[in-house]
Amino acid sequence: MGALDRTLRYLGLGGGDPDSLAGDLAAHREARTEPAGLGAGLTFKGEVAGDGDFHIAGRFEGDINVTGRVLVREGADVDANINARAIVVGGTVRGNLSSATRVEILPTGVLTGTLKTGSFSAADGAVVKGEIWIERPDPAAPADERRR
Repeated sequence: MGALDRTLRYLGLGGGDPDSLAGDLAAHREARTEPAGLGAGLTFKGEVAGDGDFHIAGRFEGDINVTGRVLVREGADVDANINARAIVVGGTVRGNLSSATRVEILPTGVLTGTLKTGSFSAADGAVVKGEIWIERPDPAAPADERRR
């Protein structure tokens, strides 16, 4: 399966194995709001925190703490510590990433920093510089604690 197929499945726009993304797809279906976002050409410095997904197409500097997914689009430039359920990097990210489920680096993605997640994938052409810690979540821990 290619990076595009995985991304479409991640965004809830493609079919596939129902078990591999069941939690994320269920969360996507249950969400009744659009993801928050920072558009291309925009710059933001500060902190974003809350429930839901956050998409970045512009320039972001600070901290991101969300319960949903973070999508860094191709061409985006991010200097941030990111804590989210899942993270997809298609642009440039410098900072520490922490994800309860998975981190995916797309072919256009560049990550410089430390990464801690339950699952990790980097497509051909992706650039990753730093430490990678892959840890399975403690099944005895409540779901809220596993997202941190």
